Amino acid sequence: MAKVEGEVVEEELDAENEARRRLALAQIRQYPDVALKMAARPVEHFDDELRSFVERMKRLMRDAHGIGLAANQVGTVQRLFVFTPSKDVVAAVVNPEIVERSDESDVAEEGCLSIQGVLVPIERPMRITLAGKDENGEDVRFELDDIYARAAQHEVDHLDGVLIIDRTTPESRREALALLRPRIVIS
Repeated sequence: MAKVEGEVVEEELDAENEARRRLALAQIRQYPDVALKMAARPVEHFDDELRSFVERMKRLMRDAHGIGLAANQVGTVQRLFVFTPSKDVVAAVVNPEIVERSDESDVAEEGCLSIQGVLVPIERPMRITLAGKDENGEDVRFELDDIYARAAQHEVDHLDGVLIIDRTTPESRREALALLRPRIVIS
């Protein structure tokens, strides 16, 4: 059984799927890449180029075994992400807005395809309503709860230049940054 943590689905993979995952992760920007801290610009043109980009993002997300991927994670600073709003469905949301949040929140560990090997506790509303456009410019609206609400909020954060290490407790942030700090190896 797969375990979902933030953007990342943790599961045992066969050699072919592990190779595909590594190739996908190599195409996803990794912390501290500057694109991850940039606020994305609204998408203005819904054309074949956008639709092609969305298909590429969906493939990357699936191959990386993620449940969400924001455009700036692949180096394009546009307000767009792909995610899994329910089991076995992948959707694109262009110019997303969280239009409602529940008062009830929950703390859970989140990981990120752009910050490999780090899990941090983050408090988020348990239910949200997300509105935006799809890759064809049609209105979309999602009523999300649990992991699907968490994933959408995580992706909207990416579009605002906010990372999981920015949302967690100071202690968890220090521990995560210590893991991410380059180490000098003397041999």
